[in-house]
Amino acid sequence: MDNHELLNRIELNPRILTGKPVIKGTRLSVQFIVGLLARGVTHQQILDEYACLKTKDIYACLLFASQMLKRSTFVPLEKSLS
Repeated sequence: MDNHELLNRIELNPRILTGKPVIKGTRLSVQFIVGLLARGVTHQQILDEYACLKTKDIYACLLFASQMLKRSTFVPLEKSLS
């Protein structure tokens, strides 16, 4: 599955979770799935808990998050000299 197909699994709709990116056909946000992974929940545990999901949905969340970070600009805050 290529990146375009994966990203098509993510939906932004102002009527679903106030426009947060979600996995199509669910109310599971990209942020929620990435947060689970960050806390050490395995792919299989997520799939077991949310039977509607496919492995491709988890990869789509990771790709979406990666793409959003690539588009962001980060400016380091300078330390005050006081």
